[in-house]
Amino acid sequence: MIAHQPTVSSPRPSLYTLPFWLLCISNFLFSASFSMMIPELPDYLTSLGGREYLGWVIALFTLTAGLSRPFSGKVTDTVGRVPVMAFGSVVCFFCGLLYPFLITVAGFLTLRLVHGFSTGTKPTATSAYVADVVASDRRGEAMGALGLFTATGMSLGPVIGSFLVNNASMNTMFYTSSVFALLSIGILMRLPETLAHRQPFRFGLLRLQKDEWFDWGVRWPFLVQLLASFASGAVITLAPALSQSVGVANKGWFFAVYTLASLLVRLFFSKSSDRHGRVPVLIGANVILVVSLVMLSMTTTIALFYASAMLYGIAWGMNSPTVQAWTVDLSDEATRGQAVATTYIALEAGIGIGALAAGWFYTHMPNSALQATFGLSAALSAVGVLFLFWVQTRKTLDVGP
Repeated sequence: MIAHQPTVSSPRPSLYTLPFWLLCISNFLFSASFSMMIPELPDYLTSLGGREYLGWVIALFTLTAGLSRPFSGKVTDTVGRVPVMAFGSVVCFFCGLLYPFLITVAGFLTLRLVHGFSTGTKPTATSAYVADVVASDRRGEAMGALGLFTATGMSLGPVIGSFLVNNASMNTMFYTSSVFALLSIGILMRLPETLAHRQPFRFGLLRLQKDEWFDWGVRWPFLVQLLASFASGAVITLAPALSQSVGVANKGWFFAVYTLASLLVRLFFSKSSDRHGRVPVLIGANVILVVSLVMLSMTTTIALFYASAMLYGIAWGMNSPTVQAWTVDLSDEATRGQAVATTYIALEAGIGIGALAAGWFYTHMPNSALQATFGLSAALSAVGVLFLFWVQTRKTLDVGP
């Protein structure tokens, strides 16, 4: 890969610096902010009279997240990392305030569309920021450490959200989400910018050239992420229904268990892809993902419900930081934000398609929706495993460490 002139300052010698810890705490608050809504929104939409739009709860959110990625990548590489991260948190803050007032199906779905800009911007700039301040041989470890805080937020968020709805009100949950986002913004304001050659924002930056929509250099992690992320959309959409089917009252517990498992994996195995390579670790992660999805398709008991959630979390705890590290490995330093955005497009596209498919199965095949959706997710993840084996055997490919 041809190296361009670096546009960022030199990496810091220490991984665990104050800016890194501030970034981690901000990520915790941000992920808790939007994830606390997830288990309750399907029932909320149903109460508004929009049961047939169940799949759109996640699909619309990921649609704008995916569409905004190329733009957020370019702005991250020109205006700076911190402003883009702050913008994502600002979107979360205002959306949390507006949910209680937009109480029609159309209003709710429109707000979900706007809310997606939050995850379409902040994670892109966050990954670029981490790559700026961490040495290349510790990227897997850094992504894993950052993921610990993200996973903690996503673990506690759904439990907090369901608790607030069950013991207070839906509006209390929405306002709490907004407060978490506001705290995330406050922390970001203390972070030093890492982009050395910055430009002031102007709308002309949002005009993208053909080569700015997709970074061809990271096509391999893009495809792997796309195939695996279908399962994520399916799980996010149908986990609340699965919880009810086995008798678990708090719909946030599935999310809590799988993100807790993800957290533990990141804690103890974050260095594994630095030592053993990105592709071998991804093969193991996706094999575990397939097994967890097959188990989910057969879940009828609480024990199997929690075992499946745990395996699913282990798989994503290995997958997410490894894909991010692999993406940075294959990226050009001058267009790192664009590369990260490309892989996130795959994440959002997969989640959105998976959510739509899950919603369709749930509406048209209510008696077998869980088995059909999770079975299809397992099949697509298995295709990802086969592709990774192919990549591993192609010695001429630039596949990173």
